[in-house]
Amino acid sequence: MSTTTYTAPRRSPRVFRRLRVEAAGRSHDGRKFREVCETVVVNAHGGLLYLKHEVNNGEMLVLANPETQDEQECRVVYIGEPAEKGLRVGVEFLTPAPHFWGIDFASAPPDTQVH
Repeated sequence: MSTTTYTAPRRSPRVFRRLRVEAAGRSHDGRKFREVCETVVVNAHGGLLYLKHEVNNGEMLVLANPETQDEQECRVVYIGEPAEKGLRVGVEFLTPAPHFWGIDFASAPPDTQVH
C-alpha cells in the first residue's frame, strides 16, 4: 500500500521578520487586553506572534502596526506552547492584507528571512 502526501501551496509567501505590533482582544478569561507583541513570521494572510495574554482558539483580535499605521481584524487559528517570550499564537486576517506588514510579498521568495 502506498501513501501520497499532499501539501497545499501557501496563499502567500512567509517572511520571517521580527516586528512590533499592538494586539487587542479578550483573554481566555474574557478580560479585555491590549499589549505590544512581536511577530515571528508573517504573510499577506496573517502571521505567528508571541502574546503574553492567553487567548482561545477562534478568538478575534485587532492588530495595529505602528510602521504602516494600519489596523487589521484577525482570528486566532493556532496556539502553541508557552515560551519565555509568551505564547506562540497564529492569526489569520479576516481579509487578506498584503500591505499591513509593510512588506512587498509579490517580490519575496517563499520562506524569506528579512531583517
